[in-house]
Amino acid sequence: MTALSDHALIDRFLEMMGAESGAARNTLAAYRSDLQLASATLDRGLAAADAVALQRLGDGWTSLARATVARKAAALRRFYAFLADEGHRADDPGAALPRPGAGRSLPKTLSHADVDRLFSALAERLARVPVAPLDLRLAALVELLYGSGLRATELVSLPRQAINPDRPYTIVKGKGGRERLVPLSDRARAAVAAWRAHVADDRPWLFPSGTAHLSRIRLYQLIKALAAEAGVPPDRVSPHVLRHAFATHLLEGGADLRVVQTLLGHADIATTQIYTHVAGDRLREVVETKHPLGRKS
Repeated sequence: MTALSDHALIDRFLEMMGAESGAARNTLAAYRSDLQLASATLDRGLAAADAVALQRLGDGWTSLARATVARKAAALRRFYAFLADEGHRADDPGAALPRPGAGRSLPKTLSHADVDRLFSALAERLARVPVAPLDLRLAALVELLYGSGLRATELVSLPRQAINPDRPYTIVKGKGGRERLVPLSDRARAAVAAWRAHVADDRPWLFPSGTAHLSRIRLYQLIKALAAEAGVPPDRVSPHVLRHAFATHLLEGGADLRVVQTLLGHADIATTQIYTHVAGDRLREVVETKHPLGRKS
């Protein structure tokens, strides 16, 4: 068994996660916190802990939310798998950690009518003469959230020249530094072009704010305000909910799950599959019309 300290082994594990698995910064920070807390609970004996110690550790998580327990257990299991793979342990005690089940909550989404109300409220703003530049900005933001499924961070940090009116796609860097091709609708490109005319040429960001770019918090506030104006309960709407609606409505329209996975930038298709709950009717229809037994019935 290794003589290295928990601290040193956690650092090595996270270095591996970042280099080989492309883990995002937030993921690495969460893993570090979980591992350090577990190490402190076990009196700096995390790396050498046996199954009995891990069972006691898991028993101390009973008051936590299931999702939190799942995250903590996943972090520790990966840590012990790393120790075993690297020869720091002869065994892997990770099986002793609790498995609370997927328990993944279904994503909030919006109906087509909700989205129509949001765009109607936007249209009313854009019909004003003269149109306010900040309304042009809001239109560009919403078109990209719902029309391209961008994450909030991906959206607010877009470079000024990221979107070309003559190019129906852009390249964004998502979680874990992974790049992906994102399609752009004619509406989105037109909305961006209208807004960019009000962005100074020397600004590096498409959505500048002060000396940096628009913050995620401000984006969240803008979307909430638009929802209230459109008569959609603001607690049901956020930038991420618009991303969910993008995926949900694609699946409802018959899009392939693998295509939606690529568009969203999900590393694992299991993440994309949470959206299929809203496409049940469509999936049943496919079976009934495409499967031989369905056609016979």
